[in-house]
Amino acid sequence: MQFHKTTGWLAALLFLSMARLPGQDLADTAKIYRPRLETNLTENIIAFWYPKTIDRTNGGYLLNHDIKGRLKGPGTKMIVTQARMVWFYSHLARTGYGGQEYLDAADAGYRFLKGKMWDQKNGGFYWEVDVTGEKKLRLKKHLYGQSFALYALSEYYLATGKKEVLDLATRLFNLMEAKAHDKIYGGYLEWFNEDWTPAPPGEMTYMGEPDFKLMNTHLHLLEAMTTFYRASKLPLARERLLELIAIQSNAVVRKGLGACTDKYQRNWEPVLTGNYARVSYGHDLENIWLLNDACDAAGISNYPLLDLYRALFDYALKYGYDEDQGGFFYYGAFNQPAQNREKSWWVQSEACVSALYMYRLTHDARYLRVFEKTYDWIGKHQVDWKNGEWFDTIMPDGTPSGDKAQIWKSGYHNGRAMMECLEILKAQK
Repeated sequence: MQFHKTTGWLAALLFLSMARLPGQDLADTAKIYRPRLETNLTENIIAFWYPKTIDRTNGGYLLNHDIKGRLKGPGTKMIVTQARMVWFYSHLARTGYGGQEYLDAADAGYRFLKGKMWDQKNGGFYWEVDVTGEKKLRLKKHLYGQSFALYALSEYYLATGKKEVLDLATRLFNLMEAKAHDKIYGGYLEWFNEDWTPAPPGEMTYMGEPDFKLMNTHLHLLEAMTTFYRASKLPLARERLLELIAIQSNAVVRKGLGACTDKYQRNWEPVLTGNYARVSYGHDLENIWLLNDACDAAGISNYPLLDLYRALFDYALKYGYDEDQGGFFYYGAFNQPAQNREKSWWVQSEACVSALYMYRLTHDARYLRVFEKTYDWIGKHQVDWKNGEWFDTIMPDGTPSGDKAQIWKSGYHNGRAMMECLEILKAQK
């Protein structure tokens, strides 16, 4: 696999400019940053989401809070973030940051997913319902939403061992296999009517433009299948996991660029016209560590993909990294500095995890510098230490923007990032 040599050379120069002092290693980083991340997770992130977002009346979670964390009203409940919160509380309990209280919080979401968002007639999860769950607002099925349901159910099972939870996850997996798996071209078809028949050609999906396969959807199918395979150990789940690893490490990668793009025809022919000719730095960085984790779950080596990991990181570093202040911008056109120079909470989250995964895999201390500088920026600017949680977006002029909680924002990206990073840092004595 060959990548753009100039990009790699310039990225290497940039890395050299970040050289650390001799003797500094992950143990040194852990001494400084472990307590900071633990404080961020427990006193800022968890303290914001628990217990106030749990809907004690209807089940599930209230996710409709303004920039200061004030509830704006009941809002609606969408499968992606409802499922992400089930995952968040389950993983908190499984990684030892709490006990029964977080399992109870996860159960509130699980019961809502199963009782109010699961389509009892056709199977699968509705996209969006009202606060009570009684009124179904968006009934069609998108694989992006189904992926997060599978992710949440699998994690909740790993945290509780409840057979009924694994049974529902397996039922969903089998449904996705029967209705959505593309046996000709690989991967999954994404957009269906309520009854899983093909949606009308050209109809706009909940994820945007019609008729495409998305790198973004398959990225989250990868993380879901990783966790589902760990939970189920089904041979077919491993087969699909290996297929998704191949897609995310090959089909979505533009080899001459050293970066990924998002839109594809059914046969994985890339769509690169207009605004599709751009790179989302956060998704590429997330792809690195999710592929790493998927390979570990599947029991295969990461080293054959190491050149890809380096290329993706180098590209994001060259074009999307803020060398002056730290942190990563949102996206940009091919081989150009970032066009959108906003800093999103989820991009910074995935950058931190990816940097530490890359250090653990390569022992190249230059990745620690990226982690440290990015986290320093987060601590100074992205975290709202007064009102809790992280700001959705920091605009180029430094102004925070966006709601703290909404149908696309929950405790998943930054909560997961802190837990993943702490797992690596805790390994250092």
